[in-house]
Amino acid sequence: MKTYLVTGGAGFIGSNFIHYMFGKYGDAIKIINVDALTYAGNLENLKDIEDLPGYSFVKADICDKDAITEVFDKNDVDVVVHFAAESHVDRSIRDPEIFARTNVIGTLNMLNCARSAWERGDGFKEGARFLHVSTDEVYGSLTGEGTYFYETTPYDPHSPYSASKASSDFIVKAYVDTYGFPALITNCSNNYGPYQFPEKLIPIMINNVLSGKSLPVYGDGKNVRDWLYVMDHAKAIDMVIESGRIGEKYNVGGHNEKQNIEIVKIIIDTIKDMLPEDDKRQAHINYDLITYVEDRKGHDRRYAIAPDKISSEIGWEPETCFEDGIRLTIRWYFDHREWMDRVTSGDYQKYYEEMYK
Repeated sequence: MKTYLVTGGAGFIGSNFIHYMFGKYGDAIKIINVDALTYAGNLENLKDIEDLPGYSFVKADICDKDAITEVFDKNDVDVVVHFAAESHVDRSIRDPEIFARTNVIGTLNMLNCARSAWERGDGFKEGARFLHVSTDEVYGSLTGEGTYFYETTPYDPHSPYSASKASSDFIVKAYVDTYGFPALITNCSNNYGPYQFPEKLIPIMINNVLSGKSLPVYGDGKNVRDWLYVMDHAKAIDMVIESGRIGEKYNVGGHNEKQNIEIVKIIIDTIKDMLPEDDKRQAHINYDLITYVEDRKGHDRRYAIAPDKISSEIGWEPETCFEDGIRLTIRWYFDHREWMDRVTSGDYQKYYEEMYK
């Protein structure tokens, strides 16, 4: 039985990955979810699997050496899937220090603890893997249509968030090169889907449309992102763990470039189409809700991933077209309004209102 240590498993991508893995492998695997339960971590995301015999949860900060060492000491970990990170660009602009701490020092601590647990003479435990989940934002901003991010694209981060992720990527690579450590890196495009904390574009817009609130769009709304359905990403990570070459990095993209303003309008149109015609909310759902706000500092213009390498080497391709994925996502938020209300209350709600006032 293979044992996975998943960091940040109560967050958006991490919780979807855990759902995917148990859905695929059932009781043939064990997953230890290590999460500090900061504002974006929510154990409700995993309520339907919390009683599975192969699942366990440990509340711990990835920067806490003693806590992480204890997890390794108590469990025969085969694979680390390292999601845990501060990931919101706006927050990184306001408070860059916490991004450096979590994303850089936290990753370094995870590497050190795994290295200590897996060292075997001149090598490492057979079959051990450390999968570091990163972002396409480390590459900077593309200029001109028809250009893409490849694994060989030079790093050019423009925000404290992307700089901290670039730093963590380099640390992982250094451990491979220096110690022969069994690590791999994935750099993904923008994810969307169930359980995403509503500080990111798609859940913010879904929530605001349903609530009749304004839809804040940065600048002219023409910034382009490549959108990847989260369960397609989960499948890619599993395939990289199983078939990826140690020391390699793999770009994971959705083949779906859209301007932010396009995304907002698609959400409006799709919600209108999905709601019953006699639903009272139909009256206020229109493009008049769109409000253009001052652009984000250092806002990258365009991201676009070329997933050629993961396709040719591992056989992964994105399976969910955006039209289907956005409907699945909106339907999930329709069915989980109480979840949305709970996570947008309290301190976060104050922050959210301040950001978009």
